[in-house]
Amino acid sequence: MDSSNSDQPGGRPPSAFDIYREGGTTPDIRLTINLVLVARRWRALLDEKLRPIGQSSARMEAMSAIMNAPDPNAQIDIAKRLRIEGPTMTRMVDTLSRDGLVARTQAPHDRRTNYVSITRDGLAALEEIFGVVDPLRDRLFEGFSEEQIVTLTDQLALLLERLDSGLPDEQGD
Repeated sequence: MDSSNSDQPGGRPPSAFDIYREGGTTPDIRLTINLVLVARRWRALLDEKLRPIGQSSARMEAMSAIMNAPDPNAQIDIAKRLRIEGPTMTRMVDTLSRDGLVARTQAPHDRRTNYVSITRDGLAALEEIFGVVDPLRDRLFEGFSEEQIVTLTDQLALLLERLDSGLPDEQGD
């Protein structure tokens, strides 16, 4: 069953749950499931391929965000950009700092704020990471036109914007 247009008892249309419970689906159910599965599988594949060089997708994301953040790079701003919690970012920066890949300095006028920057070794590690990831990305998007990639990117950016807004209901809550 793809989707049901028949009304439920009481005259209401079937909910997504009603459809899914009966083994059916809808285009929007399939899309949200596929978004989750694609992201999960991409990260798992990257982690598998980066493990031999002692790296991970999380380390790649953190170092990339640090490298591309405007100076000064407040650690909390990097966490927000990655959409992760502050303590998670702190643990990642602790590890990257211990490995010599990023440097942490205290903000001169606010002892609660740390700035982070990528080190020369961090840039070299990130270049090595991209050497592993770029061919994977190329294979992933093989057969996609640049226009298709741009369109998909724009659509995903809109979805992310909506999620970042918390998806307020129609009354603006």
